[in-house]
Amino acid sequence: MTDTALHDAGTPDLGAILQKVAEHKGCGTEGGSGKASCGSSAGPADMDPAIWEKVKNHPCYSEEAHHHYARMHVAVAPACNIQCNYCNRKYDCANESRPGVVSERLTPEQATKKVLAVASTIPQMTVLGIAGPGDPLANPAKTFKTFEMIHKAAPDIKLCLSTNGLALPDWIDEIAKYNVDHVTITINMVDPEIGQHIYPWIFWEHKRVTGYEAAKILSERQLRGLEMLTERGILAKINSVMIPGINDQHLVEVNRAVKSRGAFLHNIMPLISAPEHGTVFGLNGQRGPTAQELKALQDACEGEMNMMRHCRQCRADAVGLLGEDRSAEFTTDKIMEMEVEYDAAGRKAYQQAVEQERVAKVEAKKEELETLARIASNLKLLVAVATKGHGVINEHFGHAKEFQIYELSTAGAKFVGHRRVDLYCQGGYGEEDSLDTIIKAINDCHAVFVAKIGGCPKADLTAAGIEPVDAYAHEFIEKSAIAWFRDYVAKVEAGDVVHTERGDAAIRQGALINAA
Repeated sequence: MTDTALHDAGTPDLGAILQKVAEHKGCGTEGGSGKASCGSSAGPADMDPAIWEKVKNHPCYSEEAHHHYARMHVAVAPACNIQCNYCNRKYDCANESRPGVVSERLTPEQATKKVLAVASTIPQMTVLGIAGPGDPLANPAKTFKTFEMIHKAAPDIKLCLSTNGLALPDWIDEIAKYNVDHVTITINMVDPEIGQHIYPWIFWEHKRVTGYEAAKILSERQLRGLEMLTERGILAKINSVMIPGINDQHLVEVNRAVKSRGAFLHNIMPLISAPEHGTVFGLNGQRGPTAQELKALQDACEGEMNMMRHCRQCRADAVGLLGEDRSAEFTTDKIMEMEVEYDAAGRKAYQQAVEQERVAKVEAKKEELETLARIASNLKLLVAVATKGHGVINEHFGHAKEFQIYELSTAGAKFVGHRRVDLYCQGGYGEEDSLDTIIKAINDCHAVFVAKIGGCPKADLTAAGIEPVDAYAHEFIEKSAIAWFRDYVAKVEAGDVVHTERGDAAIRQGALINAA
């Protein structure tokens, strides 16, 4: 349904809705109810219908949707107008999974054909984004030509761009003109004193500006651009990179600033920093945050507004579900040889089937939640889940590239993040060093849910105080996690299990007690 149709039907326009959100200090929770008013985990009952239409099948703006829908990025924007100490734009890089790297640069024409080919092959691909490898608004001709061509050829695909925000106020009209209704701004500071340690320079009004002045200009432009997006009814997600010792504490202030200007969602991401990346931070030894530090900051900000916790910090040419990359299947050489017929009707039918799957998942979760209503417990704990997507426990422990992390309590199962790990199985054999890495990555979790697991890793996990759970193979994640938690609470109350808090270095010893 279009914005016009929604407006004619009596629904307020998005600009008015988001302005109201800004007046109420952004997206957060309603009073003491804990009900999300908008954001990553919200559903159709929690937000205005016009906004729900924008986010219901957007994998980045909806945590629930990311289990079911795919996105793709096209690398048509190589130039950038600022320098970040955590960024090194790499071309022809196939072995790194992080923002700013691509294997191929595309022309708008190549990008359009690639989008049509991917959308025809992956019918659950609903979103096209331009995120680099530079800044889309530092390459406006290529960016908006691509958007124009894709909007004409495949109007059912949502259009997004990610920007550092320096040029954003100058391009609001063009963004609206080409129906780009989702914009991500990377805002790492609202204090230039801090910003000067993140940004060496910006290119502004035909000259290079450095230091405090550069950070001040950038921050002012970012916040003004956010306000302008809100005024136009364009959804804005804010990305912030958490850099320990530089902006980690300051991001709470950033969170308040973007919320007050109507940001829809805040995504605090960990710094990716390694010497081989060739970034300033990588070369000077700046560390990234631990998973526990990241979660603590996200939790601290969540009282102000809803947080995105399912971000995978995608490459600028990523294709597929979040957490997977199928870009190697769609190289330029392969695309140019393909005969592409865009089947809009077939895509719609497939997505309708996906929606039925989503409904079944929600209903299954609802049934289990009702069983928790009779339980009085203050227990709150984390579990890890191996999944290939669709909200199902469907990955072998040894094949998992990452684990999704859920926080369990009598309120239900709450997605709180993901942990990328080395593959445990290499050529059919377990690698002990990799298993140690996995245990370290999820050592604050009480259990790990998998579709299948071998005897040796099962024993090592148990010894580390992490319960391997394969009884819910190919079942819905949240329903299964809630059922396991209900049984876990019952065992604790019966004295069959001793519950011990787990932390960064906590190891549960002797959790299982012989009832006899």
